[in-house]
Amino acid sequence: MAKVAGKFYGTGRRKSSIARVFLTAGTGKITINKRDIDEYFGLETLKVVVRQPLALTGTADKFDINVNVHGGGFTGQAGAIRHGISRALLQVDADEYRVMLKKAGYLTRDPRMKERKKYGLKAARRAPQFSKR
Repeated sequence: MAKVAGKFYGTGRRKSSIARVFLTAGTGKITINKRDIDEYFGLETLKVVVRQPLALTGTADKFDINVNVHGGGFTGQAGAIRHGISRALLQVDADEYRVMLKKAGYLTRDPRMKERKKYGLKAARRAPQFSKR
């Protein structure tokens, strides 16, 4: 660990969610939109997704994480937070963490987005029901 003192920032995005992540030296408390992670996310899988970069780098109990996230649903927000935490960890020590995070795929922004609705169709690809008459 090079420099643990200070505040580190990372922006994460997934689908239409945007997360602003702030890392400060602390005990491992994760706060999302001024609420505890257990209060914010109901599903255990989403909590695991958020903590993945910390578990991978072994920094789960070294940083307090404060997150502002908006847009999208819960899964998109969890992915955006994971992306933001990974980017913030690069500011802490890029030499040590970059290889691990890159190999796990946490630094790559997931490009999959909702496909736009097309005219003449009911949704992006859903066509109206066919009738011979």
